[in-house]
Amino acid sequence: MNPSTKAATGRPTRSGRRGTTLRAGGLSVRVDPRGVLVGAVLAGAAFAMSVVLIGTGDYDIPPLDVVRTLFGGGTVAQDFIVNELRLPRVLVGLLVGAALGLAGAVFQSLTRNPLGSPDVIGFGQGSAAGALTVIVLLDGGTTAVSVGAVVGGLFTGLAVYVLAWRRGIHGYRLVLVGIGASSMLFAVNGYLLTKAKMLDAARALTWVTGSLNGRDWDQVWPLLVSCAVLMPVAFWYGRPLRMMEMGDDSAHALGVPVERTRFVLMLTAVLLTASAAAAAGPLAFISLVAPQIARRLTRAPGPNLLPSALMGAVLLITADWAAQRAFGADQLPVGVLTGVLGGVYLLWLLATERRAGRI
Repeated sequence: MNPSTKAATGRPTRSGRRGTTLRAGGLSVRVDPRGVLVGAVLAGAAFAMSVVLIGTGDYDIPPLDVVRTLFGGGTVAQDFIVNELRLPRVLVGLLVGAALGLAGAVFQSLTRNPLGSPDVIGFGQGSAAGALTVIVLLDGGTTAVSVGAVVGGLFTGLAVYVLAWRRGIHGYRLVLVGIGASSMLFAVNGYLLTKAKMLDAARALTWVTGSLNGRDWDQVWPLLVSCAVLMPVAFWYGRPLRMMEMGDDSAHALGVPVERTRFVLMLTAVLLTASAAAAAGPLAFISLVAPQIARRLTRAPGPNLLPSALMGAVLLITADWAAQRAFGADQLPVGVLTGVLGGVYLLWLLATERRAGRI
């Protein structure tokens, strides 16, 4: 989309083999029908899965009653269960999934590498290190742990950026430095756990695994504000990001301020990842898997930012529903299930690449 576009209405004109360009005066916006369809289906799936997740539990509520309660109807009991007990958890799941999916799409495009997602190159471990420091060394409360996660993720992002800088940032070098930082932070986190008291160790392990249990409106509002500020920044830079996928020289020739754009996008994606980790812990593989699935569904080049965000939201709340309902009386932290899904995805990716003769 043209960054100068604020709105686009008017008569559509065909442009290129695929997609439609809408023009009005000096403004234009390019629309890919398949991408729009995929986005609409994913948004519908996220809403439907949210209704199912809200309606299931010890006190089941039919889907129509859930929808009616969300829009102000329903009994007093349904209003309490839906809006006070279950809706905050679902909203945290949707926002965390969308933030991770969007951050993954940004980093995979910047590095031009499908493994260049925030959890692989250390930002999740950085957030975990910040949170564990607060839990183990400072005995902080929930709010302090969230602040520690954001600070840890941000500090890790800046450190990786500085270490990877060599007259500019190269995607391959950024991934290598990030993997090295992730390994070091993993060791630091293990050391912090060995120094923790028994109660703090149990609390820290629960946080590091990643969970949506017990999430309420106290987690929703800070995460909603972060997403409302950071996501528009990422979408605004979508067109320069697409140009940068062609290489720095090509993007520079097209008028993109490469290093400034890369820094802004990296900072935005790091803060999205850290905000998500502060709300639900360092959930694995959502930022790695969501952009790749979205790209295959849209069959469109480029970062696919919005479909990736929607796919992340669908994946996380579906995983949360399965973690609560697919194992009988035992409820798993959602981070366990996202880790399993990520492992299956990596095996599938390995088999696909091997059949294609690329490895």
